[in-house]
Amino acid sequence: MEKVKEETATDYNLVITRIINAPRELVFDVWTNPEHVKQWWSPKGFTNPVVDWDAKPGNALLVHMKGPDGVIYPMDGEFVEVIRPEKLVLIAGALNNEGKRMFEVLTTVTFEDEGGKTKLTMSAAPAKITPEAAPHLAGMSIGWNQSLDKLEDYVRKVYEEPFVIERTFNASAEKIWKAISDKDLMKKWYFDLKEFKPVVGFEFQFYGGPSPEKQFLHLCKITEVIIDKKLTYSWRFDGYEGNSFVTFELFPEGDKTKLRLTHAGIESFPISNPDFAKNNFAAGWTHLIGTSLKEFLENN
Repeated sequence: MEKVKEETATDYNLVITRIINAPRELVFDVWTNPEHVKQWWSPKGFTNPVVDWDAKPGNALLVHMKGPDGVIYPMDGEFVEVIRPEKLVLIAGALNNEGKRMFEVLTTVTFEDEGGKTKLTMSAAPAKITPEAAPHLAGMSIGWNQSLDKLEDYVRKVYEEPFVIERTFNASAEKIWKAISDKDLMKKWYFDLKEFKPVVGFEFQFYGGPSPEKQFLHLCKITEVIIDKKLTYSWRFDGYEGNSFVTFELFPEGDKTKLRLTHAGIESFPISNPDFAKNNFAAGWTHLIGTSLKEFLENN
């Protein structure tokens, strides 16, 4: 691919900033996982029947955007820089009927943590503009804003509709806190962890899966700790796209305690893999919280 020239059509330069109500790990995944990109890329009313999108520096990309009238608008390009979960840079352009680019756009997307939300800044700098490109570039601002509207709606669906389970136990918040944060106690009802410390930034891992023959390596990192009240950690699978967040919350109710478990971002995992279906997580958590933890607390 020919290198983009330094001079750009500055009249068309565009910068858009959005605050997305989701962790930047998840928002970054929505930009880099093709199964997610397919759900929001392109303006309102468009779909994306073809999304070839392996976000690694030097890799090519191809997207077919299908308009409401059924017309296909293809674009291609390449990834320039991918820094997880901070930055994504790509070069892409719309193709004419002969398969040639009518222009190129250097698109830079940055992701900043805003206390659990994500400040997303997208800048687009067009270059190599041909005469036939003018109508496309004139609508670039509207198109990008509509695409980001779709992105926000999709992230809301993924992140704000998590799996939630609540159970009330005949135990104090302090006792339950120890059960969910002491590795020697956790292995009696949860998973057998080599190490676990309820400290922000601590990383841990374990194997788990639908059967002894099919196990996944879970990679987790603690993101929030409020002793006896709240514990949150990220939850992803080694070798697979996607990231999610598990939160335990404890609410004293007299001599009892209500535990609320929230697992957000399950939809960020590959939807093509049935093992990552939301109902499987629901079944797993229902057993762990409703049966295993209950029996552990009652017997100890």
